[in-house]
Order: sequence, then structure tokens, then C-alpha cells
Amino acid sequence: MGILTLIVSGAILLLLTGATVTATVLGLVLFTPLIVLSSPIWVPAAFVLFFVAAGFLSLCGFGVAVVGGLAWSYRYFRGLHPAGSDRFNYARSRIYDTASHVKDYAREYGGYLQSKVKDAAPGA
Repeated sequence: MGILTLIVSGAILLLLTGATVTATVLGLVLFTPLIVLSSPIWVPAAFVLFFVAAGFLSLCGFGVAVVGGLAWSYRYFRGLHPAGSDRFNYARSRIYDTASHVKDYAREYGGYLQSKVKDAAPGA
């Protein structure tokens, strides 16, 4: 009984596949001249529609990102601790620490470089 079901369903799927391929080939044979003759209209229209749709979707995506960023900033500055605020505080402290280390390094070695310049050009 199982093999009979397999054979029947396989035959039906094979028949449907053949009908689909036949309809596709006949459609291409019948509509290719129409597509070729009207392609000077369809190609620019497709480009315009693509760029309009891409621009609209990009604008919507950027708008959602801006609204999300503003909502996160509002919650952060109100002290509500939104998701990721701990990482933001850590990054801010790392940037501040790095800047202070660079400032200390520059202050420490700035005099060294100025003395080397005076050694290279004593009259300067």
C-alpha cells in the first residue's frame, strides 16, 4: 500500500512538473516578441521603480534608527538605564582614561622633544 501511494504521488508530481515547464516555455515563446519590443519602456521603468523603492525603504529604516536612538538617549539622560548603558559608560570611561594618559605622556615627553630641537638647532 505504501509503495502504491509513493508511485501515485510521484506520478502526480511528475505530471505537474511537466505541465509547469510546458506552460513556462509556451509563455516565453508567445510573449518574448512583446517583451523585446516594449523593453525600451520596461527597463527604465524598472530602474526608476527600483531606486524609488530602495530610497523609500532606506528613508524608513533611517527614520526608525533615529527614533530608536533618540528614545534610547532620552531614557539614558533621564537615568532609566536602558539596555547597553553599562557598555556606553565603560566605553566613555575608557576614552577618558586614554585621553588623560595621552595628555600626561605628552606633558612628560614634550619638554624632552623641545630640548632635542634646541640641540639640533642651537640658535633657534
